[in-house]
Amino acid sequence: MILLAVSAALTLPLALLAGASGVLTPAAAAHVAFAIGIVPLVFGAMLHFVPVLTRSGSPQRWVGRLPFFAQAAGLVVVLALQGLVPRGWLHAAATIDAAVAVVLFVWMRRRSRRALGSPHPGWRWYAAALLVLVAALAVVPPLAAGVAPVALRLFHLHANTLGFIALAALGTLPVLLPTALGQPDPQAAPWLRRRLPVAVAGVAALALGAATAWPLALLGAAFLAVVAGGLLAHWVRHFGWRVLAADGAAAPLTAALAAFVALQLAGAGHGLQAGEGNRLIAAFAAGFLVPLVTGALSQLLPVWRWPGPKTPARDEMRRRLVRCGRLRALLLPAAGLAFAAGLAPAGAVLAGAGLLLFFADLASALRVAPQPR
Repeated sequence: MILLAVSAALTLPLALLAGASGVLTPAAAAHVAFAIGIVPLVFGAMLHFVPVLTRSGSPQRWVGRLPFFAQAAGLVVVLALQGLVPRGWLHAAATIDAAVAVVLFVWMRRRSRRALGSPHPGWRWYAAALLVLVAALAVVPPLAAGVAPVALRLFHLHANTLGFIALAALGTLPVLLPTALGQPDPQAAPWLRRRLPVAVAGVAALALGAATAWPLALLGAAFLAVVAGGLLAHWVRHFGWRVLAADGAAAPLTAALAAFVALQLAGAGHGLQAGEGNRLIAAFAAGFLVPLVTGALSQLLPVWRWPGPKTPARDEMRRRLVRCGRLRALLLPAAGLAFAAGLAPAGAVLAGAGLLLFFADLASALRVAPQPR
């Protein structure tokens, strides 16, 4: 998990730099972040949370290796999109990712059925995210052949970002943020149970609408904005702004959710052809993904490094990781909004500053040594 986390953190600035400099094509640069970094990390996060949500044991060793197969497939995707290997290899990469998603889906269902008592509804968000990912991968063959209409590319883009990634994130945040704050949220499970159908309907409408009919895309964006905005409003009522802003892990998670709400109309605008796709991908990555990933890793990396009971070393590692979290919560969503507004230089500066702060904290945190027994 540590390797997946660090590689995901590294691919985000690499993708932004490679895309902005022209070293990689826009499609290849985007897949550096998504296919090599984010998708394997999301798979790994599912392997961490599903045993907790179903009150079952750690995943089998072979299941734990699945994210690395997805990461290898992501590398093939980037090489193919850059023209370094035949485009036909995209079929094999998509097949591997789809197979990993299906295996994880089956594994989750089995864990949920064997759970002690009723499983936490959060696992269903992961299952829905995996099914959306399989749907997004199903359109890869015509895309790889170069004969697909623009509509299929738009569907693939939105099903990946606002489908797989957003559903997994929205399914994790109600559990992760209270954990980061050390405060329970009794409404987390009921919220996840009630809002899943609305979120799935929003994803389907937005992905299909962006490809075919802009009114449907606007409806889907509204659904997702209501879901995410409702969660944000609940956090404010339950925890309060001061508590959310005071913690260096919770602050970027909250900021990421707020940026997600703000970017929904921009995503619908892409379906209207009102914005440039590459610009909106950068906005989504900088404004939502980066604060989400850095905030989540600030909370999870110490647990992954030292599983089991809490130790002074784990507390020290978290303290170092959250040191600049509140500042990142301001810089990164601002970067996303700058990209969405067409201010790419300002967005790049803000995103770069936020990432540099995180990497400085990460370098310091990784130097924490375990306490002698």
